[in-house]
Parts: sequence; C-alpha cells; structure tokens
Amino acid sequence: MEITWYGNSCFRITERNKATVVTDPFDAGMAGYNPLKLKSEIVTTSSNDLSHNNINVVKGSPFVIDGPGEYERGGVFITGIQTTPLMPKNKELRNTIYVFDYGAITILHLGQINSVPNQTMVEELGNINIALVPVGSGGGLNASKAAEVISMLEPNIVIPMHYETLYSKLELDPLSKFLKEMGLTELETMETYKIPTSGGFGEEGTQVIALDPKLSS
Repeated sequence: MEITWYGNSCFRITERNKATVVTDPFDAGMAGYNPLKLKSEIVTTSSNDLSHNNINVVKGSPFVIDGPGEYERGGVFITGIQTTPLMPKNKELRNTIYVFDYGAITILHLGQINSVPNQTMVEELGNINIALVPVGSGGGLNASKAAEVISMLEPNIVIPMHYETLYSKLELDPLSKFLKEMGLTELETMETYKIPTSGGFGEEGTQVIALDPKLSS
C-alpha cells in the first residue's frame, strides 16, 4: 500500500488489486499547492467547499462519495460518518469522516473535523491502523485537540494534514505546534508512506509520520 499527500487534506491511497482512492481534492487557487491532475476509481469529499470537494480535477469517472453511509468499490469498504462542525460560519457546512477498510489495514480520514468526538463515535470507528488527522486549525482540529483525538483513537500510525506549508494559501498553524503537543522536537519527512499489504504494525504505540506534499500529479 502507498499513501501520497498532495497538500491540505488530499491523499491518494493505492493498494494492489484494489480501487485507488483520492480524498478531498482541492482547488489550487483557494488552497494553494499545484493544480491537481489525479486519476482514481473512488473520490471522497469530507466538506462542501472547494478546498475539500473539487472533484472535477480527478479523472477516470470515479465513484464519488460525499456523505455518510456504507459503500464498497473495487475491494475497498468505506464507511462515512457525519460530524457536526463546532460553530460553523456557514450553516450548511458539514463534515464527513471516512474509514477505509482494506481487510488487514484500516485508514481513517477525519476531514475537517474541528471538535473532539465522543466515546460512542470512537467505539463506532473500531480499530484504526492509520489516522489522517487535521492538526493546523483553520476550520479543523488545532494541535491540542488533534493530540487529544489521537489519544482516544490509539492508531498505529498518524499522518498529519491540513497545516501550514510553504505552498499553502490557507491560514493554518505550522506542523511544529502539533509535534510539540505530541512531545516531538523534530520529524523527518518522507515522500510516500509505504506499508506491506499484510499490515505488520508494531506494538510500540502510535507513530507520527509526516509526508512531503507531492507537487506534481
């Protein structure tokens, strides 16, 4: 399995013999980074604004998931759960978090969630191997809330998203704030996170992995 970050909350998840998934494709004019030119079989959007749901940039006639429910495409089982944003500026704003079940590996994309979920929701999510977590505020979780959510979820791997970089146009906090909350002083980044299909996660607790945004599709 490979997980690639394109900036903001947009990832591409690829797994052999499974459908490719793209999450939260953005409008580069709004979010920054380079214009996306992606192709996938599945696209999920967590929020109804162009920094999270610019599905037109994804080619290949993908199956679009833009709300809560249970779905299955190409061997990937997806559960969407709607969350209520805390004091949204736009009354129509909503957020959907998604669990991608690949059998041996489960991935959680928290979208633009900005409040800590209750214990009932955490139990509903089940065992999470990899959590894609907003950490830079700006409509999503801030650093301290992100750390609190991670302590509740206890995933094997955390990949932070939705934070300030040199390429972002959104007003977000830097990754360093989140790392401080997690007790980390620095973190080496990688281009793509690769993990065996079988999972093979260790028992040493939660590990934070930061990805470099991929600027060419």
